[in-house]
Amino acid sequence: MTEKEKNPLLCNAETGICGMMKEFNKPVIKPASPSVKPIKIVYYTDPICSACWGIEPQLRRLKLEYGHAFDIEYRMGGLLPNWDVMGENLSTPSDVANHWDEMSMYYDMPIDGDLWLEDPLHSSYPPSIAFKAAQLQSEEKAIVFLRKIRELLFLHKKNITKWEYISQSASESGLNIEQLKTDYENKAKKSFQEDLLLAQKMGVRGFPAFTFTNQKGQTDIVYGFRPYSSFEKAITKLAPDVNKKTFKQDWESLFSIYPTLTTSEFAELSSKSKDVANQELEYLFHNNEIKMHQIRNGTLWFK
Repeated sequence: MTEKEKNPLLCNAETGICGMMKEFNKPVIKPASPSVKPIKIVYYTDPICSACWGIEPQLRRLKLEYGHAFDIEYRMGGLLPNWDVMGENLSTPSDVANHWDEMSMYYDMPIDGDLWLEDPLHSSYPPSIAFKAAQLQSEEKAIVFLRKIRELLFLHKKNITKWEYISQSASESGLNIEQLKTDYENKAKKSFQEDLLLAQKMGVRGFPAFTFTNQKGQTDIVYGFRPYSSFEKAITKLAPDVNKKTFKQDWESLFSIYPTLTTSEFAELSSKSKDVANQELEYLFHNNEIKMHQIRNGTLWFK
């Protein structure tokens, strides 16, 4: 078994999947619960999945162009239970540090692997349970919360298993922290276990995994790090009558929708090349229109 087969955090560049590769097959697709909209998407993810961070540009664009046509349900997959249960031959956190730096270049998204050298996470379960607790309050705020803890993880090298960072992200997402703490210690654990059981039942062993279901029960899947065209194809295949919506692509409009954007996200949403997008963002920064947080592997921009 190769290192990537031993360690779910070492994602496969060919498949674009983070997960246990040894038994990889495509998930058994079963129809999702009915949706009022033409398409129902179930998204299996994990807060510390680097490939899931990598597909943020595609997912954000999909929501703007086709969000009127689908409902999306976020499910946690449990990428890293803990280091002990993975076995004695599992690679170490330091191996993940190097891998994350490599994947940052592959995904073209900012990731600082030094987290695994400075304050490595023991498990992805605590932030996953925190997300389920956030969902109990608000699906919309939970998605904002997930974004914020990922930014702390990938750009600020914060160990998001720690409550101080969970509560910080919850506060910034408009969540009730006391309620979150109560649910985190009680209801959310059960909800998280239900997600794990469903993922096991569906045969999901890697992330990101998106299952698409239309109102006729027909299904499709997008598995791993894929270009935007793969997501769009799944929508148009299952709902050919759905029209793509246009959206304003000027910088002010984009930052009003998404308060933080990486260079790749801005490029994807503004239909610009990476170089042109970076030039515009640099210009805005030097004219005090936006701010930035820069790491060696990229930049996060915000107003």
